[in-house]
Amino acid sequence: MIVTHPFHPLTGQRVAILFERTYRYLPLGRVYVCDGGTLGNVTLPESFTDRGAPAAARPLTVDVLADLAAVVSALRHDLTDHQGGTSLV
Repeated sequence: MIVTHPFHPLTGQRVAILFERTYRYLPLGRVYVCDGGTLGNVTLPESFTDRGAPAAARPLTVDVLADLAAVVSALRHDLTDHQGGTSLV
């Protein structure tokens, strides 16, 4: 498995998986315990590896955040209008 997280000390390196574990009640989900060489055994969330979800096609920019704010505002306005003036958001 390859470490893909850009700030991890092993980024870009292939590591051997010793075992995997799935946490159902924690936000970690699936983690891999790997041989980290001189770092010893390391635990990597699936999102830190090439087995996680692919990188977003579009980076998070001010324009993307502005679009999101416009959608949230429109939804909030729509909910307020349909709830007789009471906002659910």
